[in-house]
Amino acid sequence: MDKVLLFYNPNSGNRVFTNNLDKVIEKFQKKKQLVIPIRAERYDVLSRFFKADDGNDYKKIIAAGGDGTINTVVNAMIKNDIDVPLSILPTGTANDYAYYFDLPSDIDEMLKIALDEFYTYSDVGMAGDRAFINVMALGMLVDISQRTDPVAKNTLGVVSYYLKGMSEIPKMKSIHIKITTDKKTIETDMLFMLIMNGRSAGGFNHIAPKADVNDGLFDVLVFKNMPLVELPNLFFNVMSGQHYDHKNVIHLKSSHLRLESKEKIRADVDGETGPELPVDVDIIHNRLRINTFTDNITRNLW
Repeated sequence: MDKVLLFYNPNSGNRVFTNNLDKVIEKFQKKKQLVIPIRAERYDVLSRFFKADDGNDYKKIIAAGGDGTINTVVNAMIKNDIDVPLSILPTGTANDYAYYFDLPSDIDEMLKIALDEFYTYSDVGMAGDRAFINVMALGMLVDISQRTDPVAKNTLGVVSYYLKGMSEIPKMKSIHIKITTDKKTIETDMLFMLIMNGRSAGGFNHIAPKADVNDGLFDVLVFKNMPLVELPNLFFNVMSGQHYDHKNVIHLKSSHLRLESKEKIRADVDGETGPELPVDVDIIHNRLRINTFTDNITRNLW
């Protein structure tokens, strides 16, 4: 039988995945594929597993959870030079990367795709030696995810991020940053910055509507320092995806960035703690093969 590695986070989202674990194993066994489940207890558990068992011997790897869980899987794959397809079961609070591929939230629909063999290539970002699949963030929004109460995350979902973000507004302060690309250098005072591979972040589905996960380029958005009174207008522009030309937004595309600041800044990658500046940010073009469906008809071929 072909082996399939399942890495799942039992605490993601509303913890519904653990109630369906037997169903997942059953579906794959019916297709003569043996599921090896690994519970996501610690960040390094998957890397330690790959040191004992070659991940390239598996037909595919399944990541069940949110963006943070997928981030853990992809980092382990890259550090251990594993190149097999990745199937995503988006069962977390933040599923922005899965949103790009229009992956369903229903477990049966997820399994239809995971059991099939249709794939889409995806780039991976590298911030120093740390990989990210959807977004790298800097500035006032960096630690909102880490400081959001886990109970609120599971109960309110992405709404909890919005509520936490609103509470941070009075504490906002700008950061001076230097951004160097292959074509230009920018120095500015910013509130926050997003280096996007996908198109959504924190549930904002139109944060980077021009982004493409397999074009070999980041979509970079720098939100400059501005009076608080101008924030509501920018917020509504972001909600509708009309912020690219906003006077307080710098937008650029690049495959390489050098980020520097005299202040002590730590980045966030896919909602997890990332590296401190200065840091080089690069893209690995088409590093992943992601299980997707070819069109809407595929969903009905169960």
